[in-house]
This record gives sequence, structure tokens and C-alpha cells, in this order.
Amino acid sequence: MVQAGRPRANTTEEIARRHLLQPWPVAGSIGAEARGLIGEGDGIYVVDGEGRRLIDGPAGMWCTNVGHRNQELAGVMYEQAMALSYNTPWYTMNEPSAALAARIAAHAPGDLDHVFFTTGGSSAVETALRFMQFYNNVRGRPDKKMVVSRGGAYHGSTYLSASLNGRPRDRDWMDGADGLVVKLSCPDPFRRPAGMSVEAFRDLLVQEFRDTVERIGPDRIGAFVGEPVMASGGVIVPPEGYLPAIRDICRENDILFIADEVVTAFGRLGHVFASKDVFGIEPDMITFAKGVTSGYFPLGGVVISGALVEEMRRSNHADAMFAHGLTYSSHPVGCAVALKNLDLLENGILEHAGAIAPYFQQRLKTLEELPLVGEVRGLGLMACVECVADRESRNPLALDNEVGKRIDAHCHELGLLVRPLIHMCVMSPPLIITRDQIDDMVAILHEGISRTMDDLRAEGLWQG
Repeated sequence: MVQAGRPRANTTEEIARRHLLQPWPVAGSIGAEARGLIGEGDGIYVVDGEGRRLIDGPAGMWCTNVGHRNQELAGVMYEQAMALSYNTPWYTMNEPSAALAARIAAHAPGDLDHVFFTTGGSSAVETALRFMQFYNNVRGRPDKKMVVSRGGAYHGSTYLSASLNGRPRDRDWMDGADGLVVKLSCPDPFRRPAGMSVEAFRDLLVQEFRDTVERIGPDRIGAFVGEPVMASGGVIVPPEGYLPAIRDICRENDILFIADEVVTAFGRLGHVFASKDVFGIEPDMITFAKGVTSGYFPLGGVVISGALVEEMRRSNHADAMFAHGLTYSSHPVGCAVALKNLDLLENGILEHAGAIAPYFQQRLKTLEELPLVGEVRGLGLMACVECVADRESRNPLALDNEVGKRIDAHCHELGLLVRPLIHMCVMSPPLIITRDQIDDMVAILHEGISRTMDDLRAEGLWQG
């Protein structure tokens, strides 16, 4: 019912400002904000509310891996919904979820052969953490619950998963389970101490973890959680050998290694999972979401080591219940879409992504010729353009921390969506992108950054 005396909102923008509470708002505009409207998508492109055709640089949110308007995925959604739209996972099951669990287990490294399905990345990480807690309770180790995360990390928005986050501003006004979490330094080679080699920086990070385990005690640390590539923290690729060394320390101290592959799985680095194929590690658990359905349906999950499951079965607490589940766990429509998405990835898209990734990285690297750009870094089909006040100090733009938004605004006018992160721009296009489309994307970014430099000079914020 429309409130008496209040005029009816007519446009989408007006409706949003009155009724739609957007994610990650600031207090000054909460509940009164309209963001850029996207009307439709096709392949690597989307169309905004003004009819402009834009390259979808972030692939939605790292997720539209096979591109927009894929008829096969849309058809599977319809067919499964008409066959079975929902079943309760509490005391029934469906065929697509069992088939998908087997397919995912076949791609997972080591003995990771059991899958718990969730609704997205946050709930996947939350599930992994709760399983760790349950596992240690059943094993009679109720104090082994601390979680090690890292500066610059992003692991979700639910209470436990958000407590692991280490990005600037994420926790300024939000509470978390701080007593359960300890954070290590961000493994960002670009920000290593001046004069230090990358190898020495890696060794310093590894020693920091060893010292942390010794200081807190291995009997109190339950898990290390890390993204193989820190995505929302700025596409931080750790030094070579860092992740295997962290994995070894976890094994030595009976600490579960949880690889958060919400972004890096399902093709972003050219493989279904990147942990072993790219980084040479076999985690105890892998979390995933996003690309598992290419964003066509909310789905996530955790792949869990069979050894952990077997250990639970052998315990003397057969009645101990893992009291955790979601109304939409193992959703039949989502699992059916994920099965077809895996078909598409396996039948050429993974191969294409792996083949075109070097060209993607090479072309983006040319942006370092611009004085505002401190570094372009990345792996596979994910990259970050980091802007700095000056290359010598490598400091972010102290007077204009929203430089990423400025670049995004210019790029939007020119035909490209960018994901701005303070002074950084993140790119992670659909895996089906071509060489010509990469050229278009880089040309627009070059022009968008150039226009931003002109703006900053004119406003006296930066002289380059």
C-alpha cells in the first residue's frame, strides 16, 4: 500500500532511492541511493540504463565466467525448475546435487572428495570455519579454534567470514569475532620493505607464520584461511614458494589449511581449482562459489578432505551433530546449472582461458607507461592496476583515495565497466574474451587513466 500523501515513485532510480537498501552503503546515503542501472547482457558485454554497451571488465563480480545470455545455462534453469524447483535438504536429496558433488570431487586435489553446498562464498567460508570448530570439538580439542588470516584478505560478509577480512575500511565500523582471529602480514611483493628481494620477503612472511604459531600455540590454532590470489585485496599474487611453505607449517602443527577459491576456481586461472594445478598445494578444504554457476544462480560450497570425514566417523562421539545447514543447501536448480557450466568449461572454455591469459596480462602491463600507474599485476584472467602518488615511495594517492572511481567513471563513458577499489582498478573479464576485445579493453583503460591524470593535475591533487 502506498503511504497517504507520498507521491508514487515511477522510475527505477526513484524506487531504489526509496526502498532498496544496497550492499556496502555509507551512513550518509544508506537507504537513499541509486546505483548504475544495468539492463541486459550478452557475451562479455552489458548495456546500462542509458543504452550504452559496455565491456563487463569485472565479469559481474568475478563470476560471469562463460559470459552473459548463455542459452544453454538459461535452458537448464528452466528445465530443472519445471522438473523439481526445490526440495528440503534436511531429509531429502536431489539428483543434480549428488552428480555435481561427484564432478567437483573429481577435479579437486588430493583426497578432497566430499562437498557441502551453500548459497555463496560467505556461507562457504562460514561453513568451513564451523566444520573446523565441530571437528576439533569431536576430537576433544575445544581450545583449538583460532583462525589465522592475513592483511588485505577478503573472505565474506557473514559474521565469522567477515572477521577474517583484512582490507582497509572493511572493519572500521563493523564488529567481528576478533578473539578468534589473528592476522599475518599481507604477502604483497609490491609493498615489501625497500631494498628487500622477493625471496627474502617470502622467507620473512613464512617466519612470521612460524613465530605466530609458536607464540599462540599450535594447540589453539585450528585453521589457516587464505586466497591463493588475494582478489578483492588488489589481486595480490604471493611470492613463489610462499603457499607451499605455509602448507608445510600447517601440516607440522595439525592446523587445517583452507584455500578460499571463491574467485580463483572454475576457470579464472585456467583450471577448475588452482590450489594444486597452479600453486602446488593440497589443502584440507577448498571453498568455492561465483564461477561455479557463472553467476547464473547463487551457489557455493566447501570441498572437504576424505581423511577428515573418516576421522569423524571413527570418533567415539557417533551422536555428535554438525548442526549446520541452509534452506537452499544443494538447491536442485543451482546444481543443475553448475553441471552444465562445468560442461561448458571442460569443452573448450578452460583451454581458451589458459591460452589467452598471457596476452591479457601482457597487454595490461603496457599501462605501466602511464605516470599514475605504479604496478599492473595479475595471474590468469584477473589483474589489478594500482595507482600511486609517486613511484619512488609507492604511496597511494593521499589526497584522492577515490581515484579508482574517477577512472571507472571515465571508462564507463568510453564503454568499459571497471571495478574500482580505492586507488586500484580490478579487471577480471568473462573467460570467453577474445584478443580483439582485450585490445579494446586496454585502449579504454589507457584513455580513462589519462583523462583521470588530467583531472588530478587540473585540481592540483597530483602533478605526476
